[in-house]
Amino acid sequence: MSGGLLVAGTTSDAGKSVVTAGICRWLVRRGVKVAPFKAQNMSLNSFVTREGAEIGRAQAMQAQAARVEPTALMNPVLLKPGSDRSSQVVLMGKPVGEMSARGYHGGRQEALLGTVTDCLEQLRSTYDAVICEGAGSPAEINLRRTDIVNMGIARAAKFPVLVVGDIDRGGVFASFFGTTALLSAEDQSLVAGYLVNKFRGDVSLLEPGLDMLYGLTGRRTYGVLPYTHGLGIDEEDGLRVSLRGAVRESVVAPPHGEHVLRVAVCAVPLMSNFTDVDALAAEPGVVVRFVDRPDELADADLVVVPGTRGTVKALAWLRERGLADALVRRAAEGRPVLGICGGFQVLGERIEDEVESRAGVVDGLGVLPVRVRFERAKTLARPVGSALGEPVEGYEIHHGVADVRGGEPFLDGCRVGAVWGTHWHGSLESDGFRRRFLEEVARAAGRRFVPAPDTSFGVLREEQLDRLGDLVEEHADTDALWRLIEGGAPAGLPFVPPGAPPLGAGGPESRGAAPDPAPQSPEGLEFAGSAGSRPGGLEIDDVDVNQEAS
Repeated sequence: MSGGLLVAGTTSDAGKSVVTAGICRWLVRRGVKVAPFKAQNMSLNSFVTREGAEIGRAQAMQAQAARVEPTALMNPVLLKPGSDRSSQVVLMGKPVGEMSARGYHGGRQEALLGTVTDCLEQLRSTYDAVICEGAGSPAEINLRRTDIVNMGIARAAKFPVLVVGDIDRGGVFASFFGTTALLSAEDQSLVAGYLVNKFRGDVSLLEPGLDMLYGLTGRRTYGVLPYTHGLGIDEEDGLRVSLRGAVRESVVAPPHGEHVLRVAVCAVPLMSNFTDVDALAAEPGVVVRFVDRPDELADADLVVVPGTRGTVKALAWLRERGLADALVRRAAEGRPVLGICGGFQVLGERIEDEVESRAGVVDGLGVLPVRVRFERAKTLARPVGSALGEPVEGYEIHHGVADVRGGEPFLDGCRVGAVWGTHWHGSLESDGFRRRFLEEVARAAGRRFVPAPDTSFGVLREEQLDRLGDLVEEHADTDALWRLIEGGAPAGLPFVPPGAPPLGAGGPESRGAAPDPAPQSPEGLEFAGSAGSRPGGLEIDDVDVNQEAS
């Protein structure tokens, strides 16, 4: 059996994903066969594996850091939000239905523990080490009973836990102490220590606090990672930019030609796979920004309408904001527009949706001769083809089936004038195709922009992953980390009071209120697991988003 580690966090976005990737890259560089694992992920940023399974894109990135092929075993449960109250549940890479948050945490999640532990054990039987990523905080006491991704999986696997805190947000000492003190004695026995992330300044000024934290908890700090700009790796929980802000924290390199190329990305609701534009931002002289107002399209050389989990909702948002009219005007003027997946569907003539929004027939923007019908079965594929005379690879994740009725063929979609549409995510990562596409955009936009001849997105990604490995190797106590991975949490870790509250303390029963009833499962919905079977006791609820919201 292999060793392992759970990377937990004091909060969402504390840095769990990048730390997990950094540990994977550090380990594989020292000859360890390592795999990433996240039992349950909530993200609209997903990826399709070679076997046609949908997993979180962060786990695909971590697999690349570990130099292994990503599989469904690495992220057995993926939740894709469709509203504040419901998500599509993807089990072992296949969608099995919509479920309300109340229904999922009301017992269905707990029934998945056997499935996720089976996946973890399969990885442990194949790899020397498995580095697990938690979700949110392990001290979410309202969810501990049904937890399968934080202390639940750590307890099941007897893995030590490293808690990551983002010091750039402030309050990191209170967060470390409070996270530990809200766990039960059994859970605390696995919390080996802490890792400070995003520190700016002189580490010696931090050391007295780390000493005091050790005195309070009996747990050491395994490293202090400095704040590092421009890592640009795939995000999980959300868009790490503000609206009207530049992509990530990347620095735009000088243009190879005379002009820069300005790209505006419509920040549609439930945006998915926004990493599609990362390859554009990697090009010298290309400036990528996310926008939400029609006037922000005026000076854009290319407008991208990205993927979305809510195509009809995104279409309504574009119309409410005045962006729809601006896109139609651009198309009529011959100014470049690219629609990807849901954005491609929006640009078409008509959408028939009885699956995602259940809105029926809705008129699209009508700038591409395409009609889209949503099917209950989801398309998950890794297509390979060519466009603009160059080879292209991508991946598809969509319920909408496109009936293309004209235009020039473009990947699986079409092109009319300077408007392109495709279901293929990731196509812009194909270097030759990206250069030809940007040349076409520059020509249509009247810009003297020339793509750099030697930009390799794959090489840039490897360099970023190596930087993550460097951060761990240079700023963490890697000898102590390896002892954790190989031998587990140190014996005799002290209990930090008060510990977890008793089950039900302060809950609805203690306030005299009846607990919420769990929604009922529809007839005929079967689990699409790896063996086509349903884990015992689990039901998935097909929830109408509008009904749930009301």
